[in-house]
Order: sequence, then structure tokens, then C-alpha cells
Amino acid sequence: GSIFLVMVDLRPESPTRTGWLGVELTARNERLAYVPEGFAQGYQTLDDDTEVLYHMSHHYVSDAARGVRWNDPTLGIEWPQVEERIISERDRAWPNLAA
Repeated sequence: GSIFLVMVDLRPESPTRTGWLGVELTARNERLAYVPEGFAQGYQTLDDDTEVLYHMSHHYVSDAARGVRWNDPTLGIEWPQVEERIISERDRAWPNLAA
């Protein structure tokens, strides 16, 4: 499968705060991505039957989860065009950064 992975700089004092980088990770290109602390990450699958594996530096704590809206105009992320975009309730409920 394949995904479009986006990393967003959310570090408060960073000169690149709200900047983003998008990369395509596929079974063919065998790329990996490291998302540093202070960055948000999200992805869009590009193929059916795509599996994503990732490691975290800390154990997952659901009450500590935070996020930003995938289509936040402040970020201006250029997501790939797809016929149908399925977004979870949780991901649709995240606020915009300006809120």
C-alpha cells in the first residue's frame, strides 16, 4: 500500500511553527519517516488494503491525545485528491489552531 504522511511543526518557539512537510511512503519506495517531538503527524491512505506500522517514544495514553483539524486553513496542507475521504469522528472534531 501507500500513504501520504504529513508532519506539522507545533513547537511554540520554532521559526517554522505551523510549517508542514508531506512525503509519500509506499511498499515500493521503502521509505521510513521520523516525526520529532513537538510535531503533529497525520496520514492519508492512497491505496486500499494499506497497513501502517509506527512506534512511539512513550506508551499511548488516550487521555493525553491532542490534534489539529486535518484541513485547518492556518496550515494549508495540500492533501492528495481522492474520490472519497473517510475521516474518523475524533479527527473531524479536532479544533483549528486559531480556535
